[in-house]
Amino acid sequence: MKLVELIETLGGKLVAGDAWRPVTGANSVESAGATEMVFAEDAASAAKALASNAGIVVLCAGTDYSSQGKAIVEAEQPRLWFARAAQLLAPALPATGVHPSAVVGTDVKLGEGVSIGPCAVVGDNAQIGAHTRIEAGAIIGAGVRIGDDCRIYPRAVLYPGTTIGNRVIVHAGSVLGADGFGYVRDNATGAYTQFPQQGTLVIEDDVEIGANSTIDRGALRRTRIGRGTKMDNLVHIGHNCEIGEDVILVSGVGISGSCTVGNGAVIAGQVGIGDHAAIGPGVILGGQAGVLSGKTVTNEGIGVKPGTVLWGTPARPLQQVLRELAIVARLAKNRKTT
Repeated sequence: MKLVELIETLGGKLVAGDAWRPVTGANSVESAGATEMVFAEDAASAAKALASNAGIVVLCAGTDYSSQGKAIVEAEQPRLWFARAAQLLAPALPATGVHPSAVVGTDVKLGEGVSIGPCAVVGDNAQIGAHTRIEAGAIIGAGVRIGDDCRIYPRAVLYPGTTIGNRVIVHAGSVLGADGFGYVRDNATGAYTQFPQQGTLVIEDDVEIGANSTIDRGALRRTRIGRGTKMDNLVHIGHNCEIGEDVILVSGVGISGSCTVGNGAVIAGQVGIGDHAAIGPGVILGGQAGVLSGKTVTNEGIGVKPGTVLWGTPARPLQQVLRELAIVARLAKNRKTT
């Protein structure tokens, strides 16, 4: 691809060098070659990028530079421009059709250019959209619907009742649409009976689900993951949850059933959220924070605004936690001196 094609697609401004220069890929400053691009977001990283062997450097507007024969592109967000360009430059995988060892049920609808890998299983009445890839050993349950340009990695399992939008990525070992953890206790005997787990799971467009993550179906209704949400590895979402758009869920997060998470929230690693809790739009829960069952962490709840960072258990504003820790430290110090 030529540099001018990337600029026409992504925007940005060429301020030095040849617009028709070929670009073959993205790389690190240490490893980039003459037809590869790098990026920099400050003066220090710009100096390193300009001293590298990269042929194309993406910088913030107004950054001082000496082109030294390189092509220089100015962008408002160089890291974002670089990431989007890398996606455009990535070679498309060829469609391979249905592998002879795959098992495809009856009345299955396959779109144009679908690939189904070795030993994959597709249940009866499933629908798979155009250019979607089902990798080796993946299990697609009966009646599952998958949109266009998705990629289901090896050994992922999609239970019946699961619907996936377009451009969704499901990494290896993930399980979507399993029964939620819902039981009713007999007060007389102490025995547990499963509450009906017969709802559905809806994954909207442009969601990415990390390896070995699990999302439960709804009990009597649906579980929903909103457009553009990104999940790290080893994340669990319980039944009946409503996760908003563009939410970040980092490794080790556990969300109990019937929770809501607003658009743009960030849930850091190992956060635990009790059932029926509500996390507001844009709220940031720091690593290992805990939200108690039924807690409302929104503008209507404890008064947090989008962008507010909460930490600790129970989760509360970070500045409050730091003040509390400082008080405890002073008390401990005073105790030692008395």
